[in-house]
Amino acid sequence: MIDKIRSADRRRVSLLTGIGDRWRALTKWQQALGLVAFVAILYYLPLLGIPGLTWLRTDSIEGGNNWAGVLFVCAIYVLVAIGLNVVVGLAGLLDLGYIGFFAIGAYSVALFGSVNSPVVKWIQQEFDLPPTWAVTWAICLFIAIVLTMISGVLLGWPTLRLRGDYLAIVTLGFGEIIRIVARNATGLTNGPVGISAIPGPEGAPSPDNKVFGLIDAKPWYWLAITFVLIMVFLVRRLERSRVGRAWLAVREDEDAAAVMGVYPFKFKLWAFAIGAALGGLSGFLFGSRNAFIDPTQFNANLSILFVAMVVVGGSGNMLGVSLGAVLLAYLPERFRDFADYRWLVFGLAMVLVMILRPQGLIPSGRRARELKDRAAEAEEAPAHV
Repeated sequence: MIDKIRSADRRRVSLLTGIGDRWRALTKWQQALGLVAFVAILYYLPLLGIPGLTWLRTDSIEGGNNWAGVLFVCAIYVLVAIGLNVVVGLAGLLDLGYIGFFAIGAYSVALFGSVNSPVVKWIQQEFDLPPTWAVTWAICLFIAIVLTMISGVLLGWPTLRLRGDYLAIVTLGFGEIIRIVARNATGLTNGPVGISAIPGPEGAPSPDNKVFGLIDAKPWYWLAITFVLIMVFLVRRLERSRVGRAWLAVREDEDAAAVMGVYPFKFKLWAFAIGAALGGLSGFLFGSRNAFIDPTQFNANLSILFVAMVVVGGSGNMLGVSLGAVLLAYLPERFRDFADYRWLVFGLAMVLVMILRPQGLIPSGRRARELKDRAAEAEEAPAHV
């Protein structure tokens, strides 16, 4: 039995390392051609009509949601997972309140961009502006990123001296505080009533919108996947910089990193701020697409789902967390045939993944090397009966 487990571990590790080695062995132009083809496939997905693959579309099943709309949710979740991976996977900080930054990003575009927002109405009255005035979508994007970064710093400054479970509890409380404030601050957020008429790139929702309307979700998916690709590039560059190496050092051993001249608190605060900005960006796109938000959309269950994306996909690996996000967004829609049992099937699938792949579907390269070394040591060690 022990030999079978060791053999399975060796096969999984060799598969992961083999794929990575083959990719790195390709020439630069071959890698570039592969990336271009992959990006083209991503942009083609809403139009998927290849015979033999149409079963992947969620609108091909009874009661299934719009296929492009599901893809948009997948893209948003990937953006969330990339931001949370900076905090959890790279810096090693367990953040259970990431939904708070997601909500701040969504409420940023709602409070400053919607004509139904109490904030916009107050600005109109104070400065004698026309009733149709509101902050433009592009400026709201900047406001969302800035506000979430500031929120990340304000949360991290007093709490990042905590470690482990204590930090997780504090961040979980932060997410709940944001939701409760959004529900009770009726003079600011309209409370449980929510805020409607949230603008998109073409302005407030209207039948005159030619591209970013409420029915056709394909342009929204293309917009979201564009943001995802830009953020992937920027985060990858950051990961390979001095800041990224400092995050890994802090994650592996905070005390040893401090001895070597890395100031843990500063780099953990950087991780919190950058992760918060990505969470705010995803919430901003979510609010713009839905054109309506209310506090019930930002509950603790969704925050736990965000963490599950990173854990299931492979903490510390951007490709892994992206795959985890896509699966956790897509599978519940695919299981609609099971009606009331789809969440049971979905939960069982997650349990099986965590039993069979506790390190995640695609662990980081460092984690894969650790597993390879461990398997080699186990093979060399004498078997105990």
